[in-house]
Amino acid sequence: MNGEPLTILLVEDNPDHAELVMRNMEDFQVANSIIHVEDGEAALDCLYGRGKYADRKLFPMPHLMLLDLRLPKVDGLEVLKEVKGDADLKALPVVILTTSDAERDSAMAYEYHANSYVTKPVSFDEFSTLLRDLGFYWLAWNKRPW
Repeated sequence: MNGEPLTILLVEDNPDHAELVMRNMEDFQVANSIIHVEDGEAALDCLYGRGKYADRKLFPMPHLMLLDLRLPKVDGLEVLKEVKGDADLKALPVVILTTSDAERDSAMAYEYHANSYVTKPVSFDEFSTLLRDLGFYWLAWNKRPW
C-alpha cells in the first residue's frame, strides 16, 4: 500500500459489536490501525488530540469515523454535530453504525451531515460496499482529500 497509513476511529460502547467490526476490518485488511473508544467524550478527545490522545504518532487523525449513536458521556449525534460543525473536521467521513432504526435518528444524522447511516447488524458485503462507495479505497493509496 502506498501513501500514509489508513486509520479508522471506531466509537462503540458495546464490546461485542466493537470486536465484530474490528475483526471484519482486520480480515479484509481495510485499515492499518483502528482506534477504538467507548464513549463520545473520548471520541472528541481523540479527534482534537486532547489528553491521552495528544500524541499524534500514537493516535493519528483518522481517515474515517464509525460512530454509534447511543454512547455514554456524549451522545453520538452530539459528536457528529460537533465534528461536522468544525472547520478542521467537517470533511472527515462519518458513518453512523448503530442498532437504531428509528427514522428520527436517521433524519437527525443526515441533518448533521453524516456520510452514511447503517443499521446493525450489517453484513460484511454490505459494509465493504459502503466503504468502497465512500471512496475509502482511494484513501488507502492516496493522501487525505482534506
